Amino acid sequence: MTTIEAPRTPAARSSRGKNWEKWGWIYMRASGLVLVILIFGHLLINLVLGDGVKQIDFAFVAGKYATPFWQVWDLLMLWLALIHGGNGMRTLINDYAYNRVVNRVLKWAVLAAVVVLIVLGTLVIFTFDPCPAGAAAADLPSFCPAR
Repeated sequence: MTTIEAPRTPAARSSRGKNWEKWGWIYMRASGLVLVILIFGHLLINLVLGDGVKQIDFAFVAGKYATPFWQVWDLLMLWLALIHGGNGMRTLINDYAYNRVVNRVLKWAVLAAVVVLIVLGTLVIFTFDPCPAGAAAADLPSFCPAR
């Protein structure tokens, strides 16, 4: 007779009837599906259509970030990928970090990294200015008006 060992992940803690492990599992499946669509769309636009990888330069990125559609597209990719990866790391930490203190420190480190990267990435997406005021004319791309 074959027996399967119990998983090492601690039993889901129920908070007012909510099973957080179940919702984490559902999030991984849903975000993974949406990420596949977003990433293949990103690759199609950036690499397949047009001139391929040769077209990707500062002006290409500036043109994309000039439209809210691409800002939202990249924002969704950023947030979903980082939260998806952070949740996956949390699961691995639960599986392999047996010491309670180490487990908590690692999970807090992953949370901090995810939060910092989401904040920085979001700032870049929404504050990107290809033609900053006060920059030397020699440092500006050719499509920027001289200031």
